[in-house]
This record gives sequence, structure tokens and C-alpha cells, in this order.
Amino acid sequence: MTDVLMPQMGESIVEGTLTRWLKQPGDTVARDEPLFEISTDKVDTEIPSPAAGVLKEVLVEAGATVQINTVVGRIDDGASGGGASAPAEAPKAAPAPAPAAPVAAPAEAAPKAPEPAPAVASEDIGPISPLVRRMARENNLDLSLITGTGAGGRITKADVESYLARGAQAPTAAPAAPSAPAPAAPVAPAYIAPVVASAGEVAPVAPAEGAKVRVEAMSTMRQKIAEHMVLSKHTSAHVTTVHRVDMTKVAKMRNSRKNAVKERYGFSLTFLPFITRATAEALRAFPIVNASIQGANVLYHSEVNIGIAVALENGLIVPVIKNADEKNVLGLQRSIADLANRARSKQLKPDEVQGGTFSITNFGSYGSLFATPVINQPQVAILGVGAVEKQVVVIDDAIAIRDMAYLALTFDHRLIDGALADQFCQRVKSVLENWSEEVL
Repeated sequence: MTDVLMPQMGESIVEGTLTRWLKQPGDTVARDEPLFEISTDKVDTEIPSPAAGVLKEVLVEAGATVQINTVVGRIDDGASGGGASAPAEAPKAAPAPAPAAPVAAPAEAAPKAPEPAPAVASEDIGPISPLVRRMARENNLDLSLITGTGAGGRITKADVESYLARGAQAPTAAPAAPSAPAPAAPVAPAYIAPVVASAGEVAPVAPAEGAKVRVEAMSTMRQKIAEHMVLSKHTSAHVTTVHRVDMTKVAKMRNSRKNAVKERYGFSLTFLPFITRATAEALRAFPIVNASIQGANVLYHSEVNIGIAVALENGLIVPVIKNADEKNVLGLQRSIADLANRARSKQLKPDEVQGGTFSITNFGSYGSLFATPVINQPQVAILGVGAVEKQVVVIDDAIAIRDMAYLALTFDHRLIDGALADQFCQRVKSVLENWSEEVL
């Protein structure tokens, strides 16, 4: 008997939503055949079967959110299943007495449970999923008082629910009473209310009387994207700098090679691999842009793993090109085309959407000149690429027509200052404007 596990689809992902089973109990399944679909932050993908056999049982129904490495089903692979099912029953029986303890305990015991938590508060809580952060925000909880039972001690949805069930709101309200003077009481609600309303988390706006509307629930992916974007905006100090780049040399190189590339390799040659190549070189020159923040520490990544945002029908996903600085333009174009095609057909593997150290979003493919992209946590910067268009420019006091584009770098001002961000962009600009590398 082979256990089917909920995979980890990203560095900070501790849980996922099983959106749909592609096989039903009793169905025969081949190894690596799509078995079920999951949805996490910016990820909506099919998970292949870990073994060949018959899907014996489904332990997690569609729509349920569970921790990573949770057993969601079992496949009868022909091996002896007696030993596998016996230990499976033991953990189910073990939690039975657990509910009795909190029920039997008096209400006054609840505040004492978090007492050992100060030790947790002094440490870094670690990655927290957007769902857990939202629950903490809605219930006014201090996450440092909650002991995590997830992977690596991470706090999960179940931990928060269990904490609330024990009456966690009482201790959180208690410290507020002595420290809040009389005038502060009316100020807090007046300040918090508009923030919650602006985030769209509490008060829905009712349609006008007689208005014709169609109500449709957000997809799981759309909800995850929304949570991740709100988390990023409330985590990083976002600043965007925009630089105009002369892409004429790159455009000439591309135009002279694109037909040969199409005939020889079967994929189109776009501007994106040139920009990715220049970005990889700049990331090596400015390693702080290829870093991330963990508490009070800066993590400098030795690998340059660039995520490329791919638009899907109802969302987006950011597959990662590992060791992008080791690839030439053709290698980058092949990787971009392959990852984009498999992202849209839900064929990406779990390790292809994690480990990114920097991201690029090509909004120019839809005609946009420039925008201010949101940082893909836990990274500290993202580069937005605008459309390449012919423009009239002044060169050495002469008017010329050049292929121009805008590059917008959004960076985390907690770590990166404006001068360094501009130096990084100037390095990317210099590589592109003085392009000399052959493509074929």
C-alpha cells in the first residue's frame, strides 16, 4: 500500500487545498498519471500518482485544506497492505482522548496554556501562511502565543482554531484593558474599521436596489493570489523605480535570428530571454537584490533562480528557472517556453514552482508600457518588463527612431535603498543597450 501525500509547492507553503480528485476509489492508476489537483499560493496544478495500482481510498475530500505531507489517499500497489493499514488506525484512535482534556478543563485554565509561549515569542515565528495571518488579524491574536504543530513548528490553521476553541480571546483582551487609557478606547475601533473594510475582509458592499448582478465565488487560486498579494503589501516596503532602455541592438539581433530559431528549435525567440539574461548578470553583480529577509537576518542566495510570471486563464503562476545565470539566451528561451506551456496545461512539478530568488513579470506582452508589480514573497525585488515599441528619441542632439522599453523594478525598501536599486537597473540597461552576445 502506497500513501499519497499532499506535496509542498513552495518554500513558505505549509498547507494546500485539494480542489479535485481526477480518479475515484477503485480506479486503476499508472505511475506519474495525474491523480488529483491542488491549489496553494499562485499554484493550481495536477499531482501525479506516486505508484501504479488501484486507488484504494480517499482520505481527504475535494475542497479540504490540509498540511503538507498529510496522507490524502492510498494506492494498492499489490504489496501487502496489512502492515500499512494497521499503523494508520493507531493515529486515528490516539486523538480520541485529546478532546476530552480541553472539555474537562475549566475555562480559567485557558489563559494558563499560553504561559510557556514567551519562549516562542522571543524566537522567529517563521513562515506563516496567508490564511493563518488573516485568521490572526480577524481574531486579534498574537501568533507568538500559539505553539505550531506543523512542519518545523509552523503554525497551521488547525493550531489557530484549537487556540480559539480554548478561549484564546480572553488573554488577548486582558492585556489591552490595563494599558488602554480612557481616550484610547474610541480611537482603536475608528482606526481599525476602515482598514478591514478596505481589505474587503468583513463588510461586503450590497448591490443597489434593483441592480442586476451575478454573484460568483472566487476560485481557490484567486483567493490564494489575493491573500498572497495582501500579505506582500503588508510585509515589504514597496518602492518602484522605472528606467527606459534602448532595445535597438537586441531587436536587430532578434529579428535576424528568430526565423532560424523557429525552424531549428521549434519555438519563437522573444525579448524576454534577453532581459532575463541581462537580469541574471546584474543579480550576480548586486547579490543583495538576489536575497531575502528572515526576521532580522539577510539570506544571500548562492544560486540565481529566476521566476517567470505566467498568466493563466483564471490567475497566474510563477515557475522558476533554476541557475538562470548559467544559461544562454537560447537556453533561457527554451526554459521559458517549456515552463509556460506546462503551466497552462497543469503539468508543472512541485519543485518547479519553488526556490525562486528573484522574479520577472512581462506585462508588456499585453501592450502595457510599465506598471508597479508586487513583490513575490519572500523575495525582495521583482522586475516588470514593458512593451518594446518604436519611439522618437534624441541621440547626440539628433532625432532618431529607436526600439524602446520601460523596465520597472519594485524593491523592498527595508533592505534595498533607491541608489542601489537604480544601479542594478543601470547594469541591466547597460547589458541590453550594448548587446554583443551571439544567439546561435
